[in-house]
Amino acid sequence: QVQLVESGGGLVQPGGSLRLSCAASGSFFSIGAMGWYRQAPERQRESVAFITSGGAPTYAGSVKGRFAISRDNAKNTVYLQMNSLKPEDTAVYYCYADFQGRHYWGQGTQVTVSS
Repeated sequence: QVQLVESGGGLVQPGGSLRLSCAASGSFFSIGAMGWYRQAPERQRESVAFITSGGAPTYAGSVKGRFAISRDNAKNTVYLQMNSLKPEDTAVYYCYADFQGRHYWGQGTQVTVSS
């Protein structure tokens, strides 16, 4: 079992930055890929970024060049640095971790970009 706890969401003005964190805990030896999805009101959940256990990142086109994903395997934690935020980035952000063939999800953290 894997439990994920997210932190770092909040309200920020357009052009600002936020850093999300997601820490995994539980009975496991190692975790596979970790990443972030987001879901805005009345929109489908979409993948934002993910990173393999070896550290290779992949980004959605809408955030490439603005967001950076990283992980600390010793802490079983994944981070999402979000820069140059736009109102359309407003959503609930969910982290996930792959373990033994399934996604485990965090509870979500709200990110609101508004002036």
